[in-house]
Amino acid sequence: MAVNIKENVFREYDIRGVFGEDLSFEFAELLAKAFVRFVKEKSGKQNVTVSVGRDIRLSSPELRNAVVKGLTASGADTIDLGECPTPLQYFSMFNESNGVLPDGGIMITGSHNPSEYNGFKISLGKNTLHGEDIQELKKLMKTVQQEDLLNIATGQSHCGTSGKLKFFNVKKAYLEWVTNDIKLNVDKPIKVVIDSGNATGGLVAPELLKSLGCEVVELYCDIDGTFPNHHPDPTVPENLKDLIEKVKETKADLGIGYDGDSDRIGAVDENGSIIYGDQLMIIYSHDILESQPGSTIVGDVKCSNVMYDEINSSGGKAVMWKTGHSLIKSKMKELGASLAGEMSGHIFFADRFFGFDDAIYSSCRLIEILAKKRSTDPLFTTSMLLKDIKSTVSTPEIRIDCPDDEKFAVIDKLKEKLSKVTEGPGGLKVKEVIDIDGIRIEFEGGWALGRTSNTQPVMVFRFEAETKDTLLSLKDFVFSMVKEIKPDINLGDS
Repeated sequence: MAVNIKENVFREYDIRGVFGEDLSFEFAELLAKAFVRFVKEKSGKQNVTVSVGRDIRLSSPELRNAVVKGLTASGADTIDLGECPTPLQYFSMFNESNGVLPDGGIMITGSHNPSEYNGFKISLGKNTLHGEDIQELKKLMKTVQQEDLLNIATGQSHCGTSGKLKFFNVKKAYLEWVTNDIKLNVDKPIKVVIDSGNATGGLVAPELLKSLGCEVVELYCDIDGTFPNHHPDPTVPENLKDLIEKVKETKADLGIGYDGDSDRIGAVDENGSIIYGDQLMIIYSHDILESQPGSTIVGDVKCSNVMYDEINSSGGKAVMWKTGHSLIKSKMKELGASLAGEMSGHIFFADRFFGFDDAIYSSCRLIEILAKKRSTDPLFTTSMLLKDIKSTVSTPEIRIDCPDDEKFAVIDKLKEKLSKVTEGPGGLKVKEVIDIDGIRIEFEGGWALGRTSNTQPVMVFRFEAETKDTLLSLKDFVFSMVKEIKPDINLGDS
């Protein structure tokens, strides 16, 4: 039976959809077969090794079985990493597993999507696939399927050598590496609340932070693929409510939240105030620039102007780029950047690390920075890391539901409208229009952003201004255009 290869699951930097509707075991097996061919063609090698990790979703174990079946049937040796956060699968691409450096990697994960979703983040060597490579993999799947169906029809069978299946304790290797890198020199342990959202962070983070000498309060660190307590996405303030309450209740120094596969970090200070991704970037960049002045640091289009200004004024070179973990990693490598980050909590350290997004390692770096401050000032608090930062009024990411087959057209029309604007609400002059990813329009006194999500059927908006009135005016200005373009759009309380 032919596999239904739906176009909508092949996104900009991963493959993702609803299990049972968009994705199936047969799909996963076919994807694995196509990936082996892809790796062989790109690497020029006939004997290849692929590492495979999976998150804790209910569909992940059987999808793993299908992926392994497809890989080994196609002659690839397969290293099974078991249940693990996505960053540990990435880590396996940089560290020899059973004495072998993998040629490719597949992480089975639905990331921060609801529990019914699943998907695949795919690596060739040390680079994650995105854009045209994802589309090429889709074409290969169709080709392999046609060949398989023809072989069945003609009675031919696969006669190649099957690959071997091996297992590797990636968690042990990762813990050893991070504990050698991170040093906390404090007299009193730093108290941290960890909210893993019942997802993969609970497999690693509590044990790691305890081994570093932290006092850890665990919140939803038990594993449950139905995510019974809250959605595993710490970029949504609603999902941080319990973490904030627990930090206050336990008088912790800070709180950390992870998304479903632990590549996105959320943080709150000792007062329960949320530290957004671009604010974390300010903290990290200050630390890195102290020892590496002049470093290039990359942020995505959703990050605050305050962040870019802080990086530049601290002696760094700030670069704005497209949203997307694969896209950011490619830009970092191109520019030789020490650090990159997204508003959504993807943080990428090339300084002392491998340049991929790892929320668990990022939380260790945050705690390490606080520990450094505590070593000279025992009363130093997490909130003090941002005490001298310019204050503006901004929104978090505003996500507006819009079907995948409509969202791109809406944003394209919005770009067309906004690119012709020379003056905004209240006579605000337009300073710059940035269209590298959706459209970000810079006014005197604030900015507005509209773009499509590459992982969900939503459009993403964000606004920042010097005053609340200006912020509200910018929101009304942009959303009135969106309403003109799509009258039936539900903007909710946005």
